[in-house]
Amino acid sequence: MANGKDNVVGGAIWMVVISVLLFWLPVIGPLLAGLVGGKKAGGVGNGILAALLPGVILAVVLLLASTLMTGLPVVGALMAATGFLFYVLNIGMLLLGAIVGGLLA
Repeated sequence: MANGKDNVVGGAIWMVVISVLLFWLPVIGPLLAGLVGGKKAGGVGNGILAALLPGVILAVVLLLASTLMTGLPVVGALMAATGFLFYVLNIGMLLLGAIVGGLLA
């Protein structure tokens, strides 16, 4: 994170913010979010990592929250796996945008 380029976390934050702001555009919103986030991440590999990072963070938060609320680690693991699965199933256009944005970087 020296010069602002090749910043995976920054790209992931851009992707999340733009995805939330453009949620009402089903195809174009995630595509634009991936494009900007992939460009900010600095490359194709970093763009893909930045697109997957929010899903991993969501899964960890779901794991911790569900385990704390129920007291059963198995329930927490199932909730985390379900949340990550839903994220991966809906990430298609975001990944495509991240790849194109990474190529443009």
